[in-house]
Amino acid sequence: MSVKRQILFWLGALVVFLGLAYLLGSALTPFAAAMFLSYLLDPLVSKLKSFGLNRLWASLLIMAVFCIVLILFAMIFVPLVAHQMGGFLMALPEYVVRLQSLVHDSLRPLLAEWNIDVPQPDMATSINDIVSQGSAWFGTFIKSLWSSGQALISLVSLFIVTPIVAFYLLIDWEDMIVALDDWLPRRHLDTIRVLCRDINRAVAGCIRGQTAVCLILGAYYSVGLTVVGLNFGALIGMMAGILSFIPYVGSIVGLFLALAVALSQFWPDWTMVMATAMVFFTGQFFEGYFLSPKIVGKSAGLHPVWLMFALLAFGHVLGFLGLLI
Repeated sequence: MSVKRQILFWLGALVVFLGLAYLLGSALTPFAAAMFLSYLLDPLVSKLKSFGLNRLWASLLIMAVFCIVLILFAMIFVPLVAHQMGGFLMALPEYVVRLQSLVHDSLRPLLAEWNIDVPQPDMATSINDIVSQGSAWFGTFIKSLWSSGQALISLVSLFIVTPIVAFYLLIDWEDMIVALDDWLPRRHLDTIRVLCRDINRAVAGCIRGQTAVCLILGAYYSVGLTVVGLNFGALIGMMAGILSFIPYVGSIVGLFLALAVALSQFWPDWTMVMATAMVFFTGQFFEGYFLSPKIVGKSAGLHPVWLMFALLAFGHVLGFLGLLI
């Protein structure tokens, strides 16, 4: 009966939690992001505290540095990403048509042997079709964005409320841990503390470690593709680095996107196409044999399939809040 009662209690608690998260998703998102941010920055605050600073000044210094870095990032990289994104969207129809022609020319001898007649794609018609479809999609997107001003309000609150809440959480982090520890049943205190340490080690390996790996890979891919001379290399590299938080997705998406652009840009120079592919192959080798073992380690112990399922399922149900959870 005790086990059944515990199962029913935790299932009920899970249902209540998911229900509240679903109803208050947009309101809870800045606070969940603040918890995420404070969890990332707490080791730095503890390190400064070990040097003699009190927790208030250590938290203030860390948050100030973080905000300055965030502002500099926004000033330097956001215009670059916006510029490259605009140029990429304008060049996308031409890239698609070039790939169509490349595939058609490559398969023409084989199709001729089989007496299959496939017409040469009309570049002007294809570009017009792609541009018209893209314009319709973009217009629908702008209309939905304009009609739902709540998304803009949520975005503003995320960037304003999150640092403030994270600052207060960093100040009171140790007090919160002590308070939670006081709530634990004394009878199972040692067991719960051991479990919490294991959970913290796993979460830290997954969140802090994987965040560092994504940043390093994003920088490496961006620099490598730019050095190779690939058009929009910085944009593709950063996109691949961010998506690397999902196992295999970032590298695969970045590789196929980079190869598509490389074939459209460099063909028939196979050397530059292989150089583009080598950027991702070396990045995956570096990540698999050095970055993940040294930074993430084996502490997370979560199978990639479960991680992908968790991100997709919670993201579908709760949006950005679900991704954080």
